[in-house]
Amino acid sequence: MATDAGAWPQRVLVAPDKFKGTLTGPQAARAIADGVRGALPHAQVRELVIADGGEGTVDAALSAGAHARTATVTGPLGGSVHARWAMDEGTAVLELAAASGLQLVNPDPATALGATSRGTGELMVAALDAGAESIVVGLGGSACTDGGAGLLAALGARLLDADGREIHDGGGHLTALARVDLAGLDPRLRAVPVTLAADVRSPLLGRAGAAAVFGPQKGAGPEDVARLEAGLVVWARCLEEATGRDAAALDWGGAAGGSAAGLHAAVGAHFQSGLEVVAGLTGLADQLRWADLVIVGEGSLDEQSLQGKAPIALARRASAAGVPVLAVAGRVAVDRSALADAGIVAAASATEAAGSSELAQGGDAARWVAEATRALLLRSGDGLPVSPSHAER
Repeated sequence: MATDAGAWPQRVLVAPDKFKGTLTGPQAARAIADGVRGALPHAQVRELVIADGGEGTVDAALSAGAHARTATVTGPLGGSVHARWAMDEGTAVLELAAASGLQLVNPDPATALGATSRGTGELMVAALDAGAESIVVGLGGSACTDGGAGLLAALGARLLDADGREIHDGGGHLTALARVDLAGLDPRLRAVPVTLAADVRSPLLGRAGAAAVFGPQKGAGPEDVARLEAGLVVWARCLEEATGRDAAALDWGGAAGGSAAGLHAAVGAHFQSGLEVVAGLTGLADQLRWADLVIVGEGSLDEQSLQGKAPIALARRASAAGVPVLAVAGRVAVDRSALADAGIVAAASATEAAGSSELAQGGDAARWVAEATRALLLRSGDGLPVSPSHAER
């Protein structure tokens, strides 16, 4: 590929998701950008982080210019955690995983039953205190299966047993619930819309629900799953009695251990796909109009990616807009035709560049991502198509 100042592409949008367990979204974007500059020293490069609504949503907002904030909140098992969030022109962007995430516990039956979403509610209070006019909650990566009960308690709800006493936190205690009292819910929520961002459409209850599908990932055995399911049944009934909304009827209510259902029932929160939310936060449409080339990325580009994960969803958007797309991943486990169907012209992996997955995931991970990017661009050369609207700029 020629690299003189007049060579195409001139404007490269680097827009990866995190490389889970290896590089954060910003680290991945920086590494890919380094590779672009190594192959195309005269190109303009923009770094943008994308996410599917879970971990990385705050990074995406920050990459687009939002301001970082931190709050000390209750962790999933009690104690304190320092959670980062973002604020941009009145919109607060939070991640449930930062306060109530699976990475904060060692999953076992006790943590599966006892984990609470309370800290996420405290993050929402911090956002309200900071003057948020709208709140986005990224729902992925939860440790809890409490239906958002702890979260709502932090926002002022009272969860009462048959004797009028407040029940303990954790999904394992929801079977003791008799009544939900929302009279003390933070009144500011009436004027502050809440958007729930996720890539999971799972109901609250049943075989495809929060307890059955995700409980085992959080340490729950078969008996624990049954207990969590029974608690969510009680939770849904009490929420409907208190609000008139049937949380169990939502096809997305099981996201984040049912927190989506609780927030919808109590405050009218609405659901939006993670990439749609991130696209709005980052001005993605304008970024695509600017770009001659988009490079997406994630840790593993595989069959699961093709089901609509953020990098593939972005690739399809870019391709539809006439912008060619390359992909750089930790590993690539899909064939060229499947990538082409998703709008990706070519792909490269850090594993291939490094010679082994161990090296690619080690301390020099960023180096191998950069090298994979550089090699991919040099190899792709003039084979990248250019739409007339972009070629004329």
